[in-house]
Amino acid sequence: MKSICVYCGSSAGASAVYTEAAQSLAKQFVDNDIALVYGGGNVGLMGVIADEVLRLGGKATGVIPKALMDKEVGHTGLTQLHIVANMHERKAMMADLSDGFIAMPGGVGTLEELFEVFTWAQLGFHTKPIGVLNVDGFYNSLIAFLEHTVASRFLKAEHLAMLFNEADPQKLVQRFRQYQPVLVDKWLKKQDL
Repeated sequence: MKSICVYCGSSAGASAVYTEAAQSLAKQFVDNDIALVYGGGNVGLMGVIADEVLRLGGKATGVIPKALMDKEVGHTGLTQLHIVANMHERKAMMADLSDGFIAMPGGVGTLEELFEVFTWAQLGFHTKPIGVLNVDGFYNSLIAFLEHTVASRFLKAEHLAMLFNEADPQKLVQRFRQYQPVLVDKWLKKQDL
């Protein structure tokens, strides 16, 4: 586990608990010699986690579309900053540079990124760990909804189990470090219904 991609808000959120969690996750990365890969912004939780990783002596790589860089939201003090043409290139490069994916609290962009890599794992396109840092119960409703999709026979329980759900950054990073890929057939079979 050399690098983990973190998806998170371009806002800091309504509570200081989100900023504190971003700083704690940054510390876990540095303590475990894991580099940060993220969206390259200098705002919100994105800026918080990158700044903290760098402050603690770690490595932070950002990937940002030119249009966002032009709006002056790009972080210019990173270990590496890749400026790409669009969001599709951004997400592909972030995935290529990462050994796993963590979603912190964020908005629809964060959710979209999380669900894309979750879908890729479900389809067997990658075997990297995926998790949510469930700060202050932020993802409780989402997890409940995903459990509903399992009960409704739209998602296998084995696929939902691929999504780690932890409130503690240390526990989440530990689970990533101990991760062993599990391949599960995507499609529900008639006999499973």
